[in-house]
Formats: sequence, C-alpha cells, structure tokens
Amino acid sequence: MPAHNFPTTPIARLTGHNGPVHAVTFSAGTGQYILTGAQDRKVRLFNPATQRLIQTYSAHGYEVLDLAVSEDNARFTSVGGDKTVFLWDVPTAQTLRRFTGHAARVNTCAFGGEGDSVLVSGSYDGTVRVWDAKSRSERPIMTFSEAKDSVSAVCVRGHEVFAGSVDGRVRVYDLAMGVVEVDVLGASVTSVVPTRAGDSYLVSTLDSSLRLMDRPSGKCLQTFRHDEFGNETYRVRSTLGMADSVAISGGEDGSVFVWDVLSGKLLHRLWHKEDGDQGGGGRNSKKDVVSAVAWNQLRKQWASAGGDGEVVVWGVGD
Repeated sequence: MPAHNFPTTPIARLTGHNGPVHAVTFSAGTGQYILTGAQDRKVRLFNPATQRLIQTYSAHGYEVLDLAVSEDNARFTSVGGDKTVFLWDVPTAQTLRRFTGHAARVNTCAFGGEGDSVLVSGSYDGTVRVWDAKSRSERPIMTFSEAKDSVSAVCVRGHEVFAGSVDGRVRVYDLAMGVVEVDVLGASVTSVVPTRAGDSYLVSTLDSSLRLMDRPSGKCLQTFRHDEFGNETYRVRSTLGMADSVAISGGEDGSVFVWDVLSGKLLHRLWHKEDGDQGGGGRNSKKDVVSAVAWNQLRKQWASAGGDGEVVVWGVGD
C-alpha cells in the first residue's frame, strides 16, 4: 500500500468521554477494538465497526494520560495523574496490580519483555521505572534517573527502552548491555516511536517538528515540518503508518498532518472535527488539540483523539 493510498475518510466517530482524550490505541493484532483514556478519569473500550462502547474501566482518580495493550489483548496498562501504574484485566474490567513509587504524575507507559512480562513508565518526577508485571513485588526492577526534567514518552523494542524527556533528549537504555545512549534534540520531546526495523525512530518536539533519527549514529535522517503545522505548547503524539512509509501527527489547531517519510513532503492535512474547520479557539485552545494518533497495519486504519472528547477512525471510503 503506497503512501499515496493513505486512508483519508472518517469511517467512525467514537463518543462518550467527558473532556479531552489523551490516549488512543488499537487492540493488538487485528485492531478490532480501540482503547481510549481521557481527562474524565475513564478508560473506554470501543468497537469502531459498530461505534459501540463495549466497556468502561474506572479506577483512576485523576486524568488518564497514556495506555498500552498487551500482545494477547488480555491486559492493558494505564497511567496518569494518580502517580500510579495500573495493570488491568480486560474481560473483568478489574485492576490486577497497582504499581506505586513515582513522586509525580505518570505521563507514559509501555509493555516490554518476553510475554509482556514487564511494564515501563515515565513520570513528571524525571524517572523511568521498570516493573515486573508477573511477580507480586511492588518495587521497580530498575529505576533510571538521568533525565533532567519530566519524562514524556517511553517505548520498548527488544531489550532497548526509549525515553523522551522535556529536557530535549532521547535516551536509549540497553537493558542487556547496561548502557545508555543519548540523542540531543534541543526542544522538549513529546513522542518517540521506533520503526519496525529498529534502525531508526520518529520523535516529536515542541518546536513544531518531527524528525526521523538514525538509531546507531543519532543523526537526523529526515525532518517533517509545514507552515501550518504548530506544536509548541501541548503534548502531541505522532506515529508511523503504512509500513513506516508515512509519519502522522496531530496538531494544535484541530487538524492532523501526514508526511511522506522518504521525501519529507506533506501528503495530507485532515480535519479532526466533523465541520472540517478550526474550533474557533485558536491554535492554543485545548479543545482544538489533536493530542494522540494510532495506526493499525492489518486494517489499514488509523485513529485521532482530540480535546473535543471524540475519537475519529479513518479508513478507505466506499
């Protein structure tokens, strides 16, 4: 599926949250379901094909800022203002574990290890913590404190943990070798996503830019910008789609931007709102921010989540 066939048709709108949606992810594999986390302290599970709400997960006392789903879809983890990492059982909607220890809100989370045996979290307290998801221990296996500011994004690929920080650095922790490598971006980092091959990663920063970084050398391979793309205030997540041939990012004005990875050229600017225009609040209005995007390779569908409380699912129209 070449980049020029990128799906641009809204095929579903998922509603139910009362407030901005901060996190969105497809279920693993087929992507039949979508999980969302929001300012209203709820996590919701939707079937986008029917636009039906399947389940609501209620345990957070503060906003939900990030989500991650296990490969078998039996569990997911969520984090937010509670300073706690929640591990959930999907069918029963009950929490299996609650990992405490962070001194401030937890911004980001990810599964890792064989059989998703560990959880990784990043916090406003400047630490990255690795937790054993299988044992009953409440203490982290590892704690990394190298960041000089809030840790805004974590992801795991193999034995490497990628951690982006407001201090303008992406740190890659090699858990097998016990070493850390640092790439300096300059501006605050809001999102980090490795490519499927693992030889590069996509990073978003608060200078209205996305960059594709070479993993071995730390050099910038491609920069994604546009005169209409603004991201200088809020945390906006980006992702790779279509077998890593496109970079997708929300914007602060209510639209989503899609770039061709090879050329760096903008392919599409799409409006998250149904009326196809700005919400009237300006670029720095929280209700206009498209803060999260997700891609599902099997379905060739993607989702955008916004400050308007809605999640839009995009696909190929009839």
